[in-house]
Amino acid sequence: MNQRLWQFAGGSSGQFAVTSIRAIVGDGLPTVARLGVVNGAGTLETEPVFCLKGVTSNERYLTRSEKSELVAVQQPIGRPTALHGALIPIKKSQAWWDLPQDERRAIFEERSAHIQIGRRALPNVARRLHHCRDLGDAEPFDFLTWFDFSPADEPRFDELLAALRETEEWRYVEREVEVRVSR
Repeated sequence: MNQRLWQFAGGSSGQFAVTSIRAIVGDGLPTVARLGVVNGAGTLETEPVFCLKGVTSNERYLTRSEKSELVAVQQPIGRPTALHGALIPIKKSQAWWDLPQDERRAIFEERSAHIQIGRRALPNVARRLHHCRDLGDAEPFDFLTWFDFSPADEPRFDELLAALRETEEWRYVEREVEVRVSR
């Protein structure tokens, strides 16, 4: 079993009740009642309405000091108090992927302050990033970011999303969907 593989299956069963699905940029996802999250190759139901897949991977845009700072304060996904969550699938434009790594890093952090913005939500908001491009062209998104937080921290999460969506980096997003859940 590939422990790096994660699946997010939308349908009529799963650990999480879907409270909303909203297209931010581009096409949305079908409406579903539940979201199942599974680690590995198994699926949670035989006929999900949608199943998004991604793998955890090495950090691509972090420096050692940034990673150390984040690891020191980031909380794990699945804390008992984190009753709310969000799945944010994102697809970036071909123009983004045509840039060399150092230019993407410059937009990501030096100009957009992605890590600095994210740091403001820690430790209250936890996240796990999944890469989809590593699985091939069949996946409709480049990234799936899974967040969880307590109900009291939802405004902090909303501020995080608003700040990130105002950055230069987000000009390269051609599809983004926000799936809110609760357990």
